Amino acid sequence: MGERDVFAYIGENKRTIILSFIAVAVLIFIIGLFAGFGDILRALERTSPYFLALNFLLEALILVLWTVRWRLILNLVDDAPSFPRLMMLLFASIFGNNITPGAAGGEPLRAYLLREVEGTPFEIGFASSTADRVFEFIPFAVISILSAVLIMTWSISIWTRVIVSILIFFTIAFFSAAIYAGMNRDIAQRLALSVVRRAVEWVSRFRKGDISFSRIHERVIFYINRFSEGFSTAITDKRVFIAGFFVSLGMWALDVCRLYVCFLAVGVSPPAVPLIIIYTVGILISLLPLLPGSLGLREGILVGLFAVAGIGADYVMAASVVDRIASYFAPTIIGFLAALYYGRYIMAPGD
Repeated sequence: MGERDVFAYIGENKRTIILSFIAVAVLIFIIGLFAGFGDILRALERTSPYFLALNFLLEALILVLWTVRWRLILNLVDDAPSFPRLMMLLFASIFGNNITPGAAGGEPLRAYLLREVEGTPFEIGFASSTADRVFEFIPFAVISILSAVLIMTWSISIWTRVIVSILIFFTIAFFSAAIYAGMNRDIAQRLALSVVRRAVEWVSRFRKGDISFSRIHERVIFYINRFSEGFSTAITDKRVFIAGFFVSLGMWALDVCRLYVCFLAVGVSPPAVPLIIIYTVGILISLLPLLPGSLGLREGILVGLFAVAGIGADYVMAASVVDRIASYFAPTIIGFLAALYYGRYIMAPGD
């Protein structure tokens, strides 16, 4: 049962996932035609092994810091497992994120695996993984505000400046509202009950017999109370908040450096200001629940924006390939193996 639960979403939604990857392939093919497949391959042939290795090293450091941050939160609300095991659970959640549209599917998977492997209550595990995302957002808000200021110094059309700035500030406002809702138990309960009530009404149309909403209501209140308690504890603890903030800031700094290294690997040195702005826009695009890992979509945006900075589409696509090898394909493969291992571990008798 355990392995089926880990891969349940994949099995039940395989048609959507397959169609999503077909859309990715078509989009990348179109971008490749525009950039020129021959030019992209020639740029990749000149890839520096030194910078390629540095790219993997920086990504590994980011993942280590991510595990450190999650462990800080878990140790506050519960007992965290060993560092190696927690890192493998993180890889499993990354696998969940990377094969499904959007970037939030891994949080329930993290909570589920913590419950099955370590006995951590699901709502506490989910609160810890959600709080972990909040810590990721805080330095992103700082970088976003910096990008909104820097974009005013960039020689681009006024409409591009306005649209990107609005997108950045809208994202900040949305996540700020989400954090407030997570810390306010009453608001969280009202939102959750509203969603569950609509879901129950929708499901009732397709099955015989009435569904008891009162029983579901009690369970939702119980889980929301536990979730809000764990979430608030993680966010309001000064020691964890300060440590989590600086760990997250270090992760973002390493990620920006890693993107710069990806361009250096193919022989291009992008200017710093456009790089920071485009990096921020790329992160915003990756949050859209449209394609797995925002594959193709993010590349298309990067090609368009880096063109303004004077970098050709062939070099942008080549740098994106170097980027994706370390940040997408390698973690996804490791995450698949981790998810498979823990699925079988959960199924094993006596565990």
